[in-house]
Amino acid sequence: MEIENTFRACRVANDSGEVTASVVDMNLEQLCHGEVVIRVHYSSVNYKDALAVTGRGKILRRFPLNAGIDLSGVVMSSTDTRFNEGDEVLVTGCGLGESHDGGFSGVARVPADWVVPLPRGLSLFDAMVLGTAGFTAALAIDRLEQNGQQAGQGAVVVTGASGGVGSVALDLLSARGYEVIAMTRKPGATDYLERLGADRVINYDSLLEDSRPLRSAQWGAAIDNVGGPVLAGLMSTTQPWGNIASIGMAAGIQCDTTVMPFILRGVSVLGVSSANCPMHRRLHVWQRLVSDLRPSRLPAIVAAEVTLDDIPAVCEQMLQGEHHGRFVVKLVI
Repeated sequence: MEIENTFRACRVANDSGEVTASVVDMNLEQLCHGEVVIRVHYSSVNYKDALAVTGRGKILRRFPLNAGIDLSGVVMSSTDTRFNEGDEVLVTGCGLGESHDGGFSGVARVPADWVVPLPRGLSLFDAMVLGTAGFTAALAIDRLEQNGQQAGQGAVVVTGASGGVGSVALDLLSARGYEVIAMTRKPGATDYLERLGADRVINYDSLLEDSRPLRSAQWGAAIDNVGGPVLAGLMSTTQPWGNIASIGMAAGIQCDTTVMPFILRGVSVLGVSSANCPMHRRLHVWQRLVSDLRPSRLPAIVAAEVTLDDIPAVCEQMLQGEHHGRFVVKLVI
């Protein structure tokens, strides 16, 4: 496959402390090194991308750098024998769009050890409707079930339910047979969350109004995208032997709690880190996403299909909390 002389990319620079993002023309020699060159078809905009593009979070570890922690596309060339020209592949996390040129680019060059063959039955577009958010949601469910969680053990509450991870988690859990409770601060998101499979939609008030270390047990498990006092509230209200998958920290990194939920109820808090997930587990989870964890409502999760030029505005919208679902970036015109 002929490699293009130039392509467009959303590149983030830091000029004396001022972080700016712009769409520029690039060539292959300007990209970070790697064994696999990929013609990027799609990417997606994650909360981490929004922080990186706007400079409101210390996400990028070097400048200038192409943003975008996700990509799907077709191999153009590879010096690693595991991949051949024409292979459909995806990459999520692993330093992509943080320390290595990312997916907001017409062409990407990445280490072969980061590349996942596109699972059979999944399109390049759908792979990015899922992206890091969907992979993280599936990884969280995988962690819960590896620790013994089953559909009959009580409802699963999902915090930050209207975001990317939360939206996919609702879909996957509902399709898996779990009773699902969506927790959100967005009163206008109820219809959307119910379309994704939420049996109930509630706000955070019940978790934050009482700081007792043990309260009435309300749910069998939780997937928490928020952290801070919300995570502490979940610990005190989860049923005996329930599990909490801790994913995010939108409400803060501090968690003021006690050991009582662990000792008196056997509650487990399971950390979920998708960016540095080992490849054997990564392959396992992606395979589940085309088998027993296959999503059933992906079209409803798509907020919009956007272009490179739209990314700065989309990132601002995400940080203002004015969206729900997933933005998919189309690179192939």
